[in-house]
Order: sequence, then structure tokens, then C-alpha cells
Amino acid sequence: MAEPHPHGRRLGRLPIAVLVAFTASVFAWLTLVNHWLPMPGGESHDHGASDHGTHDHSTHDHSTHDHSTHDHGTGESAMAMTDPGVPEAMALANGVSGIGLYLLMWGVMMIAMMYPSTIPLFRLYEGTLRDAPTTERLPKLGAFMGTYAVVWGLTGIVPLLVNWFVPIAPIAAGNEALLLGASLLVLGSYQVSPYKQQCLDYCRSPLGFLTAHHRPGVSGAIRLSGRFSVFCIGCCWALMGLMVVVGSMNVLWMAIITVVLSLERLVSWGPRLATAVGVLAGGAGIGLLVLSLPVA
Repeated sequence: MAEPHPHGRRLGRLPIAVLVAFTASVFAWLTLVNHWLPMPGGESHDHGASDHGTHDHSTHDHSTHDHSTHDHGTGESAMAMTDPGVPEAMALANGVSGIGLYLLMWGVMMIAMMYPSTIPLFRLYEGTLRDAPTTERLPKLGAFMGTYAVVWGLTGIVPLLVNWFVPIAPIAAGNEALLLGASLLVLGSYQVSPYKQQCLDYCRSPLGFLTAHHRPGVSGAIRLSGRFSVFCIGCCWALMGLMVVVGSMNVLWMAIITVVLSLERLVSWGPRLATAVGVLAGGAGIGLLVLSLPVA
């Protein structure tokens, strides 16, 4: 493995990895904001549950599948796709096509949220390939960046599984403060844990990992990226969990969480920010839980 070039392979003045990651991230954000992808239930983002009420649910076998928001009796007419648990419920209610569309949407979300803060890693990896011919360098770089997106995209299976066993939409209806408080408490606890700091250290300083685990060929690039992605997931899973609870299709929360996780990984005071977020989230979570307790 060549020593990483401090500026990676350049296309003009811009490294290819930076150009590709930046372009992919911008396109992903445009796709989400402009609703260019069909939603799991076949409706657009702007359609709330009032549209769901006119959707021909008779085409789906709800008699054998109990995961649509309608079947849970959650007052679907008052829900939108940005509400907690609704995208997952709609995906599960629409079978294979709904799950496929959900995972596609989730993958685009992960590119939008994770690629900006991963540009230094991509750039560093490109630097290790500077002595390789183009026919070898580009496939390895593509495999490395693509594997990172695929691994993060597969994490979308987790909220689907959670909603399969414990549908979030009916729980959230009327219990938003309780659910958000519990989620913030989990986030706060993890943010201040040594596991978070260990994973964050890998994400902030990946050179040692790249050097120790580098393997030749495209398959080596895939394995290297896959192993590194695990640490990134370990670093950010609690923030992603909060996003699911507040609404996995909520663009505003996506933007807020993207800023937080990017600052954690990119700026010198990132570890202190992670701890501060944990303290604030824990305090807010406890406060919401206390306020949610029934008054005697």
C-alpha cells in the first residue's frame, strides 16, 4: 500500500473521491427534498393520511398483515409520512415492493447524511492508490465508496424489523413526549459511553485502520470498507435511532443530525461536542419522561 498522498488523486485541483462524494451527497439531498423517489406506500411526501384514506388498500392483504397504520387503528387520517413509524408501517404494509422502496429511500438518506463527513476517509484511501494505474485505482475506489453506502443502506432493515415486532406509529400517537424522552435518554447514555468514543476515534483518525487492514484488489477494498463501516455505524447508530423515532422521512431532523454527526467527526472539538450532545440529550430525555408521568 502506498503512503496516502496528502491531497489524494486530483482531477484538476479536486480529488476524484471528493468530487464523487460531494456530487452524490448533493444529488441525494435534492432527491429527498424534491421527493423524486416514490414512497413505500406509493404516495408522495406531501400526501398525509388523508390521501392514505383514499388509497386502494384492498390491493394489499391486510387481513394477514397487521402492520399498516390503518390496521393499527391509529387514526391514520391524522398521520403523514414524516410521522414516527409511518414510513416503516407503510413499507411493511406494501410487501416486497414497499420494503424495497423503503430501503432505496433509506440508502439515499445515508448517502446524503454520511458522505459529507466521510470525505476525508475517501480522500485518504484514494491517496493510498496514487501509484496504481487508472484501471486498478478507479474500480478499487468505487468499490470502497460503494461498499460504504451499501452497508449503511442495509441498516434500514433495523427500523423495519423493529416496526415489524413493535409498531411505532400506534405507540407514538398520543405518547410522543414519552417516546422522544426515552429515545433521548438512550442517545445521551450512549454518547457519553466509552464505546461511542472508541468508534468516534476510528472515524476521526482512520489512517491507522487503513494501514493495518489494507488488502490488495477490489475484494480487499470491499472488505476494508465493510469493516470500517461497522465502526461508523457504532459511532452514529444512536443518532440514527433518534431520527427514526422522530420520523425517518423528516428532512429537518435529517439535516440537524447530519450537522451534529459531521461536526463530531470533522472538527477538533468533535469529541467534546459528542459528550455535550449526550449530556443535553440525557437531561432533555429525563425532563420529558418526568413531564410524561401521569399526574395523580
